[in-house]
Amino acid sequence: QVQLVESGGGLVQAGGSLRLSCVVSGRVFVINAMGWYRQAPGKQRELVALIILNSTNYADSVKGRFTIARDNAQNTVSLQMNSLKPEDTAVYYCNADLLETTMTRSNYWGQGTQVTVSA
Repeated sequence: QVQLVESGGGLVQAGGSLRLSCVVSGRVFVINAMGWYRQAPGKQRELVALIILNSTNYADSVKGRFTIARDNAQNTVSLQMNSLKPEDTAVYYCNADLLETTMTRSNYWGQGTQVTVSA
């Protein structure tokens, strides 16, 4: 069974920084893509940042402030969040699209980590 475990959320003042990390464990043959999503109260879950191989994609609202990176050897993905704004407040979820075997493609979510940015 594959598990994704996030860490690094918390409370920070506007303008501050946080770094989220996600570790993928279990039966993993190869990870195709990893991403960070967020869901604020009353809103739909949205893509924040995505990394496929070495190609990255960001939501317009976080471009220039957030940086996604992955460590293939450790099966981890991180999200460095700078210049945080109150509107960044949400539960952040890690996502992985991977092959458990050469024939089994799966998609997994982490449990989520709360990020709260105070004004």
